[in-house]
Amino acid sequence: MIMRKQEMKKSYAIFGLGEFGRSVAEELMEAGADVLAIDKDEDLVSDIAPNVTMAVQVDATELHAFDTLGLSNMDGVIVTITSCLEASIMAIMAAKEAGVPFILAKSRNATMTSILERIGADKIVTPERDGGIREARNIVIGNFIDFFELSKRVRMVEISVKPEWIGKNLKELSLRQKHKLNVVALRRDGELTTDVNPDLPFRKGDTILVTIDKKYIGELIS
Repeated sequence: MIMRKQEMKKSYAIFGLGEFGRSVAEELMEAGADVLAIDKDEDLVSDIAPNVTMAVQVDATELHAFDTLGLSNMDGVIVTITSCLEASIMAIMAAKEAGVPFILAKSRNATMTSILERIGADKIVTPERDGGIREARNIVIGNFIDFFELSKRVRMVEISVKPEWIGKNLKELSLRQKHKLNVVALRRDGELTTDVNPDLPFRKGDTILVTIDKKYIGELIS
């Protein structure tokens, strides 16, 4: 078991460290989450360990495999073990029993999808690496309406105005100083304007298009 200290905001467990699982784990880490990476393959665990909060070798088909994982502390569990239906089922059931609020599972076919839905997975996906990155972003930054990569560092996102921002304007909120973001447009009543008045108070239902360094995204969603 290898652990790297970091100040965390949300916690996720990833079962299965294939291409999809690894891409989800690394994207969640970049977004500021606390990631527990789990696989029965020692080499895969060792390989990802430097890039996540904790990496542990566990065989999900073993009876007491989940006893020490602390799943009850997780905000979400992602199960990507498509090569072993039994392991996927046991991981999902353990997460449900622990009271995990959100469980995402990867499926390889319609039959597996039906089974995983029946045992309690909240969302089923079937993609590989690129899909894994998108799903990780959706998991952590669910209040984001859209998400674009402008460069390796800079992201452009459209985000719903937070409840605590309603009735306040850009000058009062100091979003650039507090969240390291630049507001480039405002969408109100379906209309998008790039000439955003800094004295205009936000309303419920407004969204803003912003640019932000990816290392600050975790702060924006906290």
